[in-house]
Amino acid sequence: MNAELTGPQWGLLLVNLGTPDSPGTADVRRYLREFLSDPRVLDINPALRSFLLNAVILPTRPARSGAAYRRVWTDRGSPLLFHTLDLAQKVRKRLRGVQVEVAMRYQSPSIGAALEKFRSAGIDRIVVLPLFPQYSSAAFGSAVEKVWVEAAKRWNTPSLHIVEAFYEHPAFIESFRQVSKPILDDLKPDRVLFSYHGVPERHVRKSDETPRQTHCLASGSCCDAITLANRNCYRAQCFATTRALAAALGLTPDQYEVSFQSRLGRDPWIKPYTDVRIEQMAKEGVRRLAVFSPAFVADCLETIEEIGMEGAHEFKEAGGEELRLIPSLNSEDVWADAVTTIALENAPIAWTGAVAR
Repeated sequence: MNAELTGPQWGLLLVNLGTPDSPGTADVRRYLREFLSDPRVLDINPALRSFLLNAVILPTRPARSGAAYRRVWTDRGSPLLFHTLDLAQKVRKRLRGVQVEVAMRYQSPSIGAALEKFRSAGIDRIVVLPLFPQYSSAAFGSAVEKVWVEAAKRWNTPSLHIVEAFYEHPAFIESFRQVSKPILDDLKPDRVLFSYHGVPERHVRKSDETPRQTHCLASGSCCDAITLANRNCYRAQCFATTRALAAALGLTPDQYEVSFQSRLGRDPWIKPYTDVRIEQMAKEGVRRLAVFSPAFVADCLETIEEIGMEGAHEFKEAGGEELRLIPSLNSEDVWADAVTTIALENAPIAWTGAVAR
């Protein structure tokens, strides 16, 4: 006798970057070891990567990073994790009949564990939504690769549909507009800074689709539009996000700038650098500064501590009056609506017949 299919017929996997299990040095070391062992993150000779990690980074950095994590840790733990879990819960209510799971590229909950939950529920069709608005090999590419690797370990591999980067999706842009508008109206900033997580310049050049990689970073206008050459360029997509957000907020070109934060090591990273520009703008006479971090859809160490705490302190030290961090989308209703829309747009039509919003 054949059993009939019951319960959810497809699943939605929300994938974020990851977080230590605690701000303790041992847990931070474990997280950094996994993160920086990824060849898409530290894309250098494996022997050199192992040396840098074990001889230079891991002996000292976990204690420093742990201190930073403690500044943002809450009773619920990591902001990145609980905001993502809260988002998933809201999306579940909007996508009745769809199983929604959360996974982190590094540490837990793991991608493998999430796939096993789908398998146990009898779900073989999964929409994978990496929660990285802009494509980078180090984040988006790594997360997608890990999903495929974990799926391939199973004899019965699931059907996967990967959602592409949503850097200028109208629902994503509208979510940030709604979250930021009341704050901007209250602060009335002299300038708005759109700060994105940085990547090494070599990552941008490697994404260049021209035969000899002659487009990316070759001129000051290389990111002015998305073309065949730079369609997977992280920097170009960051500028595209900025243009869309600025238009939605009614900002003129002289009212905002773009910068990149969180650089690591001595190799050149994409410019301009956020910490440098924050200090410079204060010295240039900017008194009230609003800072977006649109590479993140959930507040985390890089937004709360790096911008909201350290950036605000540096701005005042340099003569500014107030730097205000625009909160990320977290689990705001408008963002849960947007994720629901993006998921349904990307699920094959045959999967969506029984879904109620």
